[in-house]
Amino acid sequence: MSLIHSYKLGGKNIILDVNSGAVHDADELTYDLLANLAPPFPAELDEETVNRLSRFYSRDEIIECYDEIRQLYKDDLLYSTDIYGDYAAKSVPSPIKAMCLLIAEDCNLRCEYCFAEGGDYGKGERRLMSFSTAKAAIDFLVSHSYGRENLEVDFFGGEPLLNWDVVKETVAYARNLEKSCNKNFRFTITTNGILLDDEKIDFINTEMSNVVLSLDGRREVHDRMRVFEGGEGSFDAIIGKFKELVKRRGGKDYYVRGTFTKHNLDFADDVLAIYNEGFTQISVEPVIASSDSDYAITEKELPAVFKEYERLAKIIINNHRSDEPRLNFFHFSVDLWNGPCIVKRMRGCGCGNEYLAVSPDGNIYPCHQFSGVSKYLMGNIAKNDFNFEIKNEFASANVMTKEQCSECWAKYYCSGGCDANNFTYTGDIKTPVKLYCELQKKRLECAIAIQSTEARGQRTED
Repeated sequence: MSLIHSYKLGGKNIILDVNSGAVHDADELTYDLLANLAPPFPAELDEETVNRLSRFYSRDEIIECYDEIRQLYKDDLLYSTDIYGDYAAKSVPSPIKAMCLLIAEDCNLRCEYCFAEGGDYGKGERRLMSFSTAKAAIDFLVSHSYGRENLEVDFFGGEPLLNWDVVKETVAYARNLEKSCNKNFRFTITTNGILLDDEKIDFINTEMSNVVLSLDGRREVHDRMRVFEGGEGSFDAIIGKFKELVKRRGGKDYYVRGTFTKHNLDFADDVLAIYNEGFTQISVEPVIASSDSDYAITEKELPAVFKEYERLAKIIINNHRSDEPRLNFFHFSVDLWNGPCIVKRMRGCGCGNEYLAVSPDGNIYPCHQFSGVSKYLMGNIAKNDFNFEIKNEFASANVMTKEQCSECWAKYYCSGGCDANNFTYTGDIKTPVKLYCELQKKRLECAIAIQSTEARGQRTED
């Protein structure tokens, strides 16, 4: 299948060739001409099209432009051949390379929008993972990683700092395995920051390759949703600790992750608020919630959200052209030159296949968002059992086997969306959620526009 996607944003005419990934920064004539054409392109342009466009452009300009379009088509840079289709039929399970340890199914905050339902994942019981379970999980990862040398472990919750001693013991155990097992562990931790202190900051900055810091933006926005059990906001309790952690982190990776809801559709201001606090690596994401929640993003809010993404794209472009510290927005970070490999483009995060999650009781799930979902219980660490049929199901979930994705222009960038969201809101990991598809496509348009503008050394229109 051959696809292009054409759109206008920030005063630019952008044409994306979906299969090759080529991005064309088009003039008005090229943009208009392509709107009137479809492959295959004959040697000469038909007179009807010439006459239709000659009201706006000269005949010679039209013919010359058509010849250039035809050459791009012949060079497989426009309406190019889909080289990934054959891969889908050969998609097989892969060795496990990453694991999320739900080190604490408990939390010291009660964020209203939390998908983990206050930390216990709706199980009605707050639990901390024992070191013996964490140790067994590391052993499972090593034994099922086969030829992979680089492994990733994410400490998640709830709030993982509630189980700090087990975090440290687990890291030490894995480090001791590296040389003997020929493995290299890369650790990540996600925290709300309430329990951060000097000792934890130093350990995180030494051992964690990445750290995710939960902050929604402006104080009033953050404190509306991210509250203690008594209802008081948490902004003042964490902001200084986050600043200290990042200050002492040096050049190591981190990002501040926030959530926006219907209550703050001006979320670009929250990105700026986080940036103005001294943080440059930022992700502010739309809330995942049932449409009957008063804070949910629904289709009614999409026009406002799209407009705000465009405003944020302009802010970021002009920031990057200034002498200010570079603002990097996670959802606009798309590598058009050295993008992900074919497997990543087709499968995305590898949920249920290359990536698994383990809960405090040792149960294995496709990812942290599936914790407690009996249909996708894949086994138990202590019992040393594992359901390879479920692994096979997730291994086969790619953009070609997700029917609604196979025809979409964004498929090789979103990789079919989040399997957990798909299951939660459609009941099927292979059926994408339309709302989140539209959000992803708008973010991708903005990301491409940013890179196209920067490649030209331009500023956006005001």
